[in-house]
Amino acid sequence: LYIGILLCGFSCARNAPCLHPGDLLFQVGETSEMTGAITAATGKERQLNYSHVGIAVRSRGVDSVLEATSDGGVRVTALGDFLARSARIDGRPAVTVMRLRDTTGVAAAIERARKFIGQPYDYSFRPDNGKMYCSELVWESYLAPDGSRRFPARPMNFRTADGRLPQFWIDHFAAMDQPIPEGVPGTNPQDMSREKFLKIVYRYWK
Repeated sequence: LYIGILLCGFSCARNAPCLHPGDLLFQVGETSEMTGAITAATGKERQLNYSHVGIAVRSRGVDSVLEATSDGGVRVTALGDFLARSARIDGRPAVTVMRLRDTTGVAAAIERARKFIGQPYDYSFRPDNGKMYCSELVWESYLAPDGSRRFPARPMNFRTADGRLPQFWIDHFAAMDQPIPEGVPGTNPQDMSREKFLKIVYRYWK
């Protein structure tokens, strides 16, 4: 019992999870044009449509989330602030905590992720450009023992379920004078949340 208390530290509170460093927090973001466009392209009916993911860390003794956000790039955010900006289900944050079934290498993944702090947000959703979007941060940081990435990259899709390309994406990439990277290998929170090597450890919304 005492060992368990020491391991969890301040992470364990009544009716709250015992977050472990390296846990992934999948979030349904507050409504925005980008959030809507992301979930329309990657979500499915009758389940949460995750538009964001962050990595649980401890920062100055406080539960925090290492994440890449459109308003701050790669940064460490207090857990309370992360939860506060989530969408709500019956008044509770629409955030699901998942953990790797095999946590080998998770500490190293956190250290890799910390090296990206300060990088700007990747509005173009392309790899290896010195910028980072949320699931790209996880993809770059979590490696298997052989050095390969734990999370697979798949051809990106920006279309809705009926094949329509939202005007948001047309305008978004036109403003950067870039083609829409349809089919370019990439990641998204929704696909990541479905990986079989993850397990759900807590739902803030239940």
